[in-house]
Amino acid sequence: MIDALDLLRDKRDGKPLSREQLYWLADAVISGAAEDAQLGAFLMAVYQRGMSAQEQAHLTLAMRDSGTVLRWQDLPGPVLDKHSTGGVGDLVSLVLAPMVAACGGFVPMISGRGLGHTGGTLDKLESIPGFCTQQSESSMDALLRTNGLFIVGQSATLAPADRRLYALRDVTGTVSCQPLIVASILSKKLAEGLQGLVLDIKTGNGAIMRRHAEAEALGQALCHVAVAAGLPCSALVTDMNQPLASSAGNALEVAMAADFLRGHSVPERLREVVFALGEELLQVGRLAADAAGARAQLEAVLVSGAAAEYFARMVAAQGGPGDFMERPRSYLPSAPVQLPLLATEHGAVSNIDTLRLGEAVRNLGGGRRQLHDRIDAAVGISDCVQLGTRVHRGDRLLTLHAASETQAREVLGSLASAFMITAEASPPAIIYQRLSAPTSSQEKRIR
Repeated sequence: MIDALDLLRDKRDGKPLSREQLYWLADAVISGAAEDAQLGAFLMAVYQRGMSAQEQAHLTLAMRDSGTVLRWQDLPGPVLDKHSTGGVGDLVSLVLAPMVAACGGFVPMISGRGLGHTGGTLDKLESIPGFCTQQSESSMDALLRTNGLFIVGQSATLAPADRRLYALRDVTGTVSCQPLIVASILSKKLAEGLQGLVLDIKTGNGAIMRRHAEAEALGQALCHVAVAAGLPCSALVTDMNQPLASSAGNALEVAMAADFLRGHSVPERLREVVFALGEELLQVGRLAADAAGARAQLEAVLVSGAAAEYFARMVAAQGGPGDFMERPRSYLPSAPVQLPLLATEHGAVSNIDTLRLGEAVRNLGGGRRQLHDRIDAAVGISDCVQLGTRVHRGDRLLTLHAASETQAREVLGSLASAFMITAEASPPAIIYQRLSAPTSSQEKRIR
């Protein structure tokens, strides 16, 4: 007979929790049998004592099984997805999902909204008139079979134990606890019924994990637990010391995604991350034998227009305009005021305060301070220079898109010192390393 007090004592004393204990805990979270005080004590005990890879896998699966687990029967290709830890100008999901679908994968992407300085994929897509991010399970099944992909929000029945535990993490100071982050992310991804996952772990001054070592540790833990839970997975640690795209803001990022898919010029750093993640995903899903073959497929679906067509079909199927990809900017909102931020000296851009740029977008109304804040899809930044760019006094560093001139000038003032210009500077690496779980016979699979 398991009870909350014995479970708490075991974790307090550093004893490993069993699969049965963690499944009991997930059920108690849903039923209310565990009180908030007990769950808070559990979270703090995990924060202080940590969890083994096996414990993390058991907690992840228990949280996954606390609600609906999507099943995709008889699909003629692998079910694949990616997850990013978030950043500024990170529109990768918008282009990678249709590219992978065009290569033969099926992508049931369940995404989130922006909170804080990082943008949310759902908010971006909802800048398209009529686009519906809330779909029933039967609708998701039909969308995936018909179009090869969908991008929707989490339903109330998907990993519901995570909802309550996350809310308690927020008020108990345990949001940054690595085992709890792993279980939160992977419980939702496993509930999607995936057969392959690639992770984009951001690091730098615009990332949640600012230090490389933290990002590497998180990525390694996610890969270990995913593979132990039966989900093939790899991760890339990528740079977030500057916006990934040259635009940040909901409609502005959707416009750039449309440009990318239609073969227009986009920042090379964005292209590099998209292709690197796509290569990983096609290999994880066994749609390509190696990186070169995967890159060739991804290039082909862009050149042929197939990836753009998949995106267009997704938009139309989820309530958006049927001709969106033919004239995206005619549908996307634009801000009435656009003002440049100008360089005040000659030299090379050696540092960008990416966090401050993300906060500027949020302060313009493009993000949330609270979950239910209203989003202004039109505001944001565009034309942002990248690290290493040489500029002269009076050159444009970025363009601010705002709802009013007063607001624009106020935010511009806050960005005056966001760019450092020195005599010389070099652009940083975009992709730092690849991570994967060991494949030795000692690696145990958890069910």
